[in-house]
Amino acid sequence: MPSLNPALAEVRRAVRASLSALPAGSTVIVALSGGPDSLALAAATAFEAPKLGLRAASVTVDHGLQPGSDEAALAAARTAAELGLDPLVVSVEIGTAGGPEAAAREARYGVLRDAARDANAAAVLLGHTLDDQAETVLLGLARGAGATSLAGMAPDRTDDDSGVRWLRPLLAVRRETTVAACAAAGLDPWLDPHNRDDRFRRVRVRERVLPLLESELGPGVAEALARTAEQLREDAQAFDDMIAETIEDIVEPAEAGIAISVAALAANPPALRHRIIRHVVQSEFHESLSRSQTLEVARLVTDYSGQGPIDLPGCRARRVGRLVEFSAGGSGA
Repeated sequence: MPSLNPALAEVRRAVRASLSALPAGSTVIVALSGGPDSLALAAATAFEAPKLGLRAASVTVDHGLQPGSDEAALAAARTAAELGLDPLVVSVEIGTAGGPEAAAREARYGVLRDAARDANAAAVLLGHTLDDQAETVLLGLARGAGATSLAGMAPDRTDDDSGVRWLRPLLAVRRETTVAACAAAGLDPWLDPHNRDDRFRRVRVRERVLPLLESELGPGVAEALARTAEQLREDAQAFDDMIAETIEDIVEPAEAGIAISVAALAANPPALRHRIIRHVVQSEFHESLSRSQTLEVARLVTDYSGQGPIDLPGCRARRVGRLVEFSAGGSGA
């Protein structure tokens, strides 16, 4: 028998490993754009899922951002059906909040969440590759993001609110491998023009920055960035576990919000203190604090001299005796 194409084999192994923890008889949904990454993922899922007793479907979102997007979405659905997946195409209207990239992403994930709930799916599979992870880390570095953001995308994550489980089987697979896998399988991926449009920062990172780093520093930069993300995810998980163990002992209800013990915050090292502050605001008010905002709140503990309330996204922080209180309001209200 002829040997299996190495690219096909690598993608199938990655998908098999990701799906193996799911219960037999459950449904998985592949987020299928029709591009090489998601198409290689769909083909591997169609091959591996039945072996594990899983039903596999696909969802393709037509964002309507360019001419012919509806035809590309239907073509992706036809390919999914040929592979043995149960296809669904959903058209969405994109808003303007946060720019076109963010608006399209928000609409896409909304469709995928709805589809997962409707199908009672065990997981939604996303086609992000090692290259996507490297780009995410570089973009985070450029923003001056903290360790949580630099940890990049998790291979397995469950939404706190919706309960949807997101799997990224290809995070250790290079983009060139998914392209080769599609070619070996005789699949014709759709090449989204937006993925070459240098108006978008991620495209500039992909087309200019990473190739320049590889040229100047030698090969392996993308892999090194992905390893950095993995290490930071481990660190972030350790911090999250520490916070989970202590948070109930140091917070208490407050009028229209929540309060944290000043003494407990002061007793913790800065890294943990700052994470507790961000955790409280995120969990209570569903907002993320910047580094400067976090430090300003921390000064209510470490450098308090009677300063007044601090307006934050979605809430307001103030020192009240032995407590730092967070109440609804602030700049995001």
